[in-house]
Amino acid sequence: MSITIYVPCDSSAVSLGADRVATAIAQEAAKRGLDINLIRNGSRGMYWLEPLVEVATAKGRIAYGPVQPGDVSGLFDAGFTEGGAHTLGLGLTEELDYFKKQQRLTFARIGKTDPASLTDYIENDGYRGLKNALAMTQEQIVQAVTDSGLRGRGGAAFPTGIKWKTVLNTASLQKYIICNADEGDSGTFSDRMVMEGDPFVLIEGMTIAGLAVDATQGYIYLRIEYPHAFEVLNAAIATAYQAGYLGDDIQGSGKTFNLEVRLGAGAYVCGEETSLMESLEGKRGLVRFKPPLPAISGLFGQPTVVNNVISLASIPVILDKGGDYYRDFGMGRSRGTLPVQLAGNIKRPGLVELGFGLTLRELLYDFGGGAASGRPIRAVQVGGPLGAYLPESQFDTPLDYEAFAAIWAVVGHGGIVVFDDTVNMAEMARYSMEFCKIESCGKCTPCRIGSTRGVEVMDDIINGRNLDKNIPLLRDLCDTLLNGSLCALGGMTPYPVLSALNHFPEDFGINAKATAA
Repeated sequence: MSITIYVPCDSSAVSLGADRVATAIAQEAAKRGLDINLIRNGSRGMYWLEPLVEVATAKGRIAYGPVQPGDVSGLFDAGFTEGGAHTLGLGLTEELDYFKKQQRLTFARIGKTDPASLTDYIENDGYRGLKNALAMTQEQIVQAVTDSGLRGRGGAAFPTGIKWKTVLNTASLQKYIICNADEGDSGTFSDRMVMEGDPFVLIEGMTIAGLAVDATQGYIYLRIEYPHAFEVLNAAIATAYQAGYLGDDIQGSGKTFNLEVRLGAGAYVCGEETSLMESLEGKRGLVRFKPPLPAISGLFGQPTVVNNVISLASIPVILDKGGDYYRDFGMGRSRGTLPVQLAGNIKRPGLVELGFGLTLRELLYDFGGGAASGRPIRAVQVGGPLGAYLPESQFDTPLDYEAFAAIWAVVGHGGIVVFDDTVNMAEMARYSMEFCKIESCGKCTPCRIGSTRGVEVMDDIINGRNLDKNIPLLRDLCDTLLNGSLCALGGMTPYPVLSALNHFPEDFGINAKATAA
């Protein structure tokens, strides 16, 4: 009887040696005359345990990790193929505390299945949402998404149903669906995990979106730094075409939806939807003036849905189990689940999917285990390089769009980067200005010039020069960026800069009283 062993193909696991471990397992099994079925699954998202090897047993899947090639022979000696005891043994995967406490909806399959197998996908509730959608009117599909309360998971948090309804109600001979997969925020990797670990869920979500608004063409705009995702997505798209889940006659319905992957060239600003569309059209990635909104005049001037990977990957479960089911997770106006990514100086980095409402403190300590250094956590940045730095006094803030807005912070894409008490927050503020300076598309003056002047002012402040003049000047620059920039790149740079200044004034050479102006 064949023994099934799982070794992740996720690029983070691969960077930690997963390919070498898979090869070592195959070689050791052959040497011992054992018949094994080696499956390369997605990552469970517990990255401090990668490479995480799982073995299917009568009791369930038993986990071992982190496994290195040198451990493989000893694992076989210990009978790990039957779930035998070993120092790397972790027990049943789904009983691990970190994993067990989650509410996985979007990530329900990731880590369980072979990402390349359409059969695996279908056997684990895949394409049930599309089947339901094919039996519904366009208005009913859009209403289900509206009822779910899903808001854009890319950071803007705009209600997805409203965006879809606008595109549906805008007359045009051609409409488009764009998946924004230009995941460039620091500390974020949930999009990559979906594309590498469950590509069919994204394909299904985009297909449902196409049916809902009468769009026949979709594009996945993928960052060029994701070669593994590029390969996996293209293979899955080819499989979906062969099985009739894409093309001119989806599952015999007479409905059409075509899909392809386009690579971006690495510009952070192309994560902004209008700049992304300029890039897709073969132009330089410059931000467009709005209005018109992309939902009315988007790609090639046609009505366009632009959604993030996680937004689109959440659609199949909504159409499978209903908008009310999804809406029952979360709090306030933040409905459903959010895949939170823990990174930086954290003991247990990884992905946590839970309904909105848990606090930063719970994430950092109950899941993350505190700082990897063992020192106190001084600050966290939530929402990417343009997110605010939050001090320990705000760690009890629930993860909720409105609760974060109330403290002048953003949830963004759900990335959390952790810093212990050795961090210099003035240096982090300078980095934010420099990041904006480097990544600015240059179209608007506040962003292009303001960030350049901001770096210069931060250098003066860090060197203790003319603080009485330069602190107010920094605030004035931030006000100009906030209110005068064409897009969120310049408009949000003040969030990390001012939060660092307001919460950690001592790092700027001033006391708290001096910053109260």
